[in-house]
Amino acid sequence: MTVNDERVIALSRSKLILTIAGAVVMAGAGVWFLVASDDGSLVTELRRFVPPWFIHDLGLVAALFFGGVAVYAIRKSFDTRPGLTLSSEGLVDNSSAAAAGFIPWSEVVGVGTCQVHRQRMLVVHVADPGRYIERGNAMKRALNRANANMCGSPIVISSHALQIPFDVLRKEVAAYLSRYAANVGGEGARGAHPPG
Repeated sequence: MTVNDERVIALSRSKLILTIAGAVVMAGAGVWFLVASDDGSLVTELRRFVPPWFIHDLGLVAALFFGGVAVYAIRKSFDTRPGLTLSSEGLVDNSSAAAAGFIPWSEVVGVGTCQVHRQRMLVVHVADPGRYIERGNAMKRALNRANANMCGSPIVISSHALQIPFDVLRKEVAAYLSRYAANVGGEGARGAHPPG
């Protein structure tokens, strides 16, 4: 921890660039599926497994989803704010499209780990998950609900967009929680490492 007990973790520009590149390629593949001719080689080869309409619909979904990811990552690459800030008061999450913003340690009851498609993510368990699920616009609320359903909390922080390895991220957040939860009633310290 730093002298002023604030740990600032920057967004990783190189990881964001890789995300942009990958999303653009996948969106391009989606467009290819969408506009492919029903008697072209792509659809003809896949027709053995699925009907042409399914291939086109899959292309539309892929183009929209990965196009959205690319737009988000491009916008995020210009964000000059830190991806995550830890302090004596709490943490400020600005790491993703579902970033929770400021979370005081007094509302944190523990931290855990969730793995989705071989990517480990830090799960911040809070006393009132519903309050955090309802933060933000409709898209963000949908992402918050998805996080809660998959990982048990609407607050999920990936090191993928941060300049820090996952294991170090987990240890640092747990250390701050253990140190400062005692100053706000001890709720977080009790559950610093819940199952999962």
